[in-house]
Amino acid sequence: MAWYKIRRVLLVVAKYVTLLLMAFISLLPLVSCVITAVKSKAEYQTTNVMSLPKVLSLGNFVETWNLANMGLAFRNSVIVLVFVLICSIFFGASLAYVLNRFVFRGRGVIKNLFLFAALLPGIAMQVSVYQIMFSLGLINSIAGYVILMTGTDIISVTIFIQFFSNIPKELDESGIMDGCSYFGVFFKILLPLLQPAMVTVMILKGVSTYNEYYMANLYLQDKMRYIVVSTSLYTFTGPLGNQYNYICAGVIITMIPALIIFILCQKQIYGGLAAGAVKG
Repeated sequence: MAWYKIRRVLLVVAKYVTLLLMAFISLLPLVSCVITAVKSKAEYQTTNVMSLPKVLSLGNFVETWNLANMGLAFRNSVIVLVFVLICSIFFGASLAYVLNRFVFRGRGVIKNLFLFAALLPGIAMQVSVYQIMFSLGLINSIAGYVILMTGTDIISVTIFIQFFSNIPKELDESGIMDGCSYFGVFFKILLPLLQPAMVTVMILKGVSTYNEYYMANLYLQDKMRYIVVSTSLYTFTGPLGNQYNYICAGVIITMIPALIIFILCQKQIYGGLAAGAVKG
């Protein structure tokens, strides 16, 4: 009995030590980023990243905002996010409705093609995608970037198909018997029931779009007009070195909107993710 109690105490101690170690490893980069961001330029050049600042300075944030033109970057990112989320939800839900509710020849092939497309690495298709975008004149265009980010959305279709599978088809039949068209059934009956799926899609698609750098850098080549949040911080990188005091300040600035949204909408976010889990 004594050995059992000792073993139980050791397991509890090991669990909390592991949790503290993982928390330390996770928070260390953020702490060093905050410390670097609040140092003056002179103090940053003469101290290491973990040395606490003698005087808190907000000059890095002001200079980062101005030098990286982050006002324009946030404006462009908000425009892209709004249109990408609206298009992803509308087209994803519409396509999922057709694939789940209607039986037609080739439906299984289309579903399998979506599964196959999800397995392909996006980087492997960039040559052909770039040629298509160039031929259509969509390089250096916010509209072209929105179309590109919306058109690569396979996850949202899968999520909406899963949700439609859990909505009984009797709702469709009762709506049609009451005089609704298929469009009326979709917009008036089924779409309001997809709110948890919409939240899940908005989280996944919004985070990936907000953090997307590769395609933003490749297709929005005019960094004076079409800069976004993910590409703005690369203003402070170059062959002669990186200005990490400005980079850290920019990282914190870009984190603030996401943190505010999470704090204000955490109930809806957790509810959407829980409802978006795979159901048996």
